[in-house]
Amino acid sequence: MGYSLTWDLDIFFKGGSSSGEFLLFLDEIKEEVQELDQLVSIISPEENDESQFIKAFDLLKNTQMKSKQASAFIGCLEAQNAQDKKAGQLRIEQMKVVASLKMVMSKLDEKLILLDGAFLQSMLGKEPLNELEFVVNERRERAKDKLSVKEEALITQLSIDGFEGWSQMYNTIVGSMSIPYKGEMLSVGQAANKFSEPDQKARKELFAAWEQAWEEKSELFARTLNHLAGFRLSVNEKRGWEDILKEPLEIGRMKKATLESMWNVIADHKEPLVRFLQRKAELLDLDKLSWADLDAPLAVTAESKVMEYQEGADFIVQQFSKFGAELASFTRKAFEDSWIEAEDRPGKRPGGFCTGFPLHKQSRIFMTYSGTPSNVSTLAHELGHAFHSYALRDIHPLNCSYAMNVAETASTFAEMVVSDAAVKEAGSEEERLVQLEDKIQRSVALLMNIHARFLFETRFYDERKQGYVSAERLNELMLDAQKEAYGDALSDYHPTFWASKLHFYITGVPFYNFPYTFGYLFSLGIYANALKEPVGFEEKYIALLKDTGSMKVEDLAMKHLGVDLTTRDFWEEAVHTCMKDVEEFMRLTDPLVKKA
Repeated sequence: MGYSLTWDLDIFFKGGSSSGEFLLFLDEIKEEVQELDQLVSIISPEENDESQFIKAFDLLKNTQMKSKQASAFIGCLEAQNAQDKKAGQLRIEQMKVVASLKMVMSKLDEKLILLDGAFLQSMLGKEPLNELEFVVNERRERAKDKLSVKEEALITQLSIDGFEGWSQMYNTIVGSMSIPYKGEMLSVGQAANKFSEPDQKARKELFAAWEQAWEEKSELFARTLNHLAGFRLSVNEKRGWEDILKEPLEIGRMKKATLESMWNVIADHKEPLVRFLQRKAELLDLDKLSWADLDAPLAVTAESKVMEYQEGADFIVQQFSKFGAELASFTRKAFEDSWIEAEDRPGKRPGGFCTGFPLHKQSRIFMTYSGTPSNVSTLAHELGHAFHSYALRDIHPLNCSYAMNVAETASTFAEMVVSDAAVKEAGSEEERLVQLEDKIQRSVALLMNIHARFLFETRFYDERKQGYVSAERLNELMLDAQKEAYGDALSDYHPTFWASKLHFYITGVPFYNFPYTFGYLFSLGIYANALKEPVGFEEKYIALLKDTGSMKVEDLAMKHLGVDLTTRDFWEEAVHTCMKDVEEFMRLTDPLVKKA
């Protein structure tokens, strides 16, 4: 019997969006938030009473876990069926609970600010709060940079029907869209999986329909994006935050010098990737690749091998086992216990994600599986996220909120293990070329596509400060960013990409782009260590993952890899590693080009 293509959510709450059990759970969280509010309200910083803070952080731990459990469940319901209106209603209720919890946490932060510094450090130097020293100090420092509790509470309250409401509107619009393809009407998620179609004419037709669908809704998406950015900019202005990167860098626990070093190195090393794109165009008998050709299979190879779900799962487990028994056994359990929603069917949301259910110490993975090499890599990527949560299962829950950039490290490491193995274990030169090309496409995506997103978002926010940015102007900004990031290697681009990419509309993480590139290159350093010293690697790897929720990324890298992320050296080496694949690809395809 093969692994299930659909996930099991009943283990959490039976009945899906109609679950009475879940409604009771939401009520339970509301009561705990009220209890926490009462507890925080009576805290008197002048009394220097440790017991008050111990109780508050203990209750906060429990309430946050339950809140994350509720959010994860609703997220799964919304993703598996974009037309589930009841799930949308639950999301509105859950957002109100989250807003209430944020307001209570703002009150707690205010009490931390008013605490005598010496008393605070003394309290954090002993049990039971000593393990929370990093996160408590971080909360205190960030709170000092914000507005008063009343003002922050008002912002949170208004965000429910403003900031968060616009994000939900984006999801609603996308869920209602369909793309015509070969006589069928596909969901956005299904259509996205078809860009690896071997037939160039069909690919072009699909992309034209794809671009038209986003263009038709572009005014709605432009209004949504403008309001999201406008809200964020207004809040930043009130807080006195001039740099739009301040918040994403704080969320990433990352220095601006690190980000700048990374992008500068990438910008200086685009030439090999441009050559790769030119070579792929030659192999497809094209003058230049178009955007629709980026995921096209190579014409010089046999038809790309499709892995059935069971086969793909077994391959992932097999490769993971070479790096650690715990990683392999965990992954096998995820498949056996139906943690993954992979079925290819209408009505699902596009994209993929991994979400955690902390009360059960489990994760759930969402994607639409079609069996292409990149699809198998995506599955491995999301399993890497799940293993990251597993590694933190015994860590204090308040130390499990790791930065987005290191969140993308475990996932890209897992993805790399699988894609590298697919290249090395290819049964023929043709298959090797297919797998190598897929692996390089990851570098193209993370060093070019993500760079375009970063450039676009930076420039968009600069213009949004001056006023509303029209759909036409958003297209221009995206086109300019893509041309720069891709070294003008393509014949045409995807100007409405700003509308089609969910990440621009996620409220919790502004600039949800550079964390992927950071995670990719950082994981290359981890992977290099795994290859050099395979004995005992898994234990060291898990130790690194355990620290991700309670360290700045520069300190994490220095402790576990002995590298300084603020300088170019680490990034130069990481990017050079990517380019070795390009060199191999060029060597393998030289005879094919000469023959043609």
